[in-house]
Amino acid sequence: MNTNEHVIEVTDLRRVYGGEFEAVRGVSFSVGRGELFALLGTNGAGKTSTVELLEGLAPPSGGQVRVLGHDPYTERGKVRPHIGVMLQEGGFSSELTVAETVRMWAGCTSGARPEREALALVGLSRRAAVRVKQLSGGEKRRLDLACAILGRPEVLFLDEPTTGLDAEGRQETWELVRELRETGTTVVLTTHYLEEAEGLADRLAILHAGRIAVTGTPAEVTASQPSRISFELPAGYFPGDLPPLASLGITGHEMEGRTIRLRTLELQRAATELLVWAQRAGVELRGLDVRSGSLEEAFLRIAREASQTSEMTAEKERVA
Repeated sequence: MNTNEHVIEVTDLRRVYGGEFEAVRGVSFSVGRGELFALLGTNGAGKTSTVELLEGLAPPSGGQVRVLGHDPYTERGKVRPHIGVMLQEGGFSSELTVAETVRMWAGCTSGARPEREALALVGLSRRAAVRVKQLSGGEKRRLDLACAILGRPEVLFLDEPTTGLDAEGRQETWELVRELRETGTTVVLTTHYLEEAEGLADRLAILHAGRIAVTGTPAEVTASQPSRISFELPAGYFPGDLPPLASLGITGHEMEGRTIRLRTLELQRAATELLVWAQRAGVELRGLDVRSGSLEEAFLRIAREASQTSEMTAEKERVA
């Protein structure tokens, strides 16, 4: 598998609605063959707008998209047979059975898998004779996925694939996605579940206001976030009694009652020196909690900064 071969290339991508609202504002990234790339972001960040352009559902307002070397909108006939798309909602006929739905979809798909194989892959074999309107929300998502993988796609777009699934269904879907990736399928995933992106993605991008705020492997994005150490100060002790925080690699701290929370990019050194200090001082650090930086921290920081920026903009507009 040549993971250096870019099957998706996006350059300065833009999408404008109604001539005014810019939902995607100069996004650039590439996805290698056999790679799983996740797009994260708060509601309105531009995830779905970006993916729809990759799928060829609309032309970009600016910039360029190439999927398998072709423009997915103007050269749709060259791209569509090689991609699978799982939208947020499939829009299937409620009166058809599960089997009839897959059979109908297969009739529009080049080189479709056998109906039974597709249903078995997503765990719907026993529901084949059930009408779509009788399926649960999670089962409908499984049907969406079955239709998306019918054509053994080279590139698979998954828009919120596990929404509505229970924990078991989510795990089964993750396992199927891993198997598809291992056989060479390139996957672009949008999701609100951070653990989903962290567990599946080779690389990810967090979008905010139509732009990429941060990108990299999950480990790289996580490493950019400070780790946290919190504990209750021993009786009679104050922050000034601790070893000099700057010498521990502490980048910031706050107090809540007797609990102190420290932020650091050097977790092991800071935690070790604090524990050595406590041992020498003969005190116990009650409620000690040591946590590495996380993808959730990165996501929440971006969301926080976005909220602060919006508030500042609104205040400037009010004053003006």
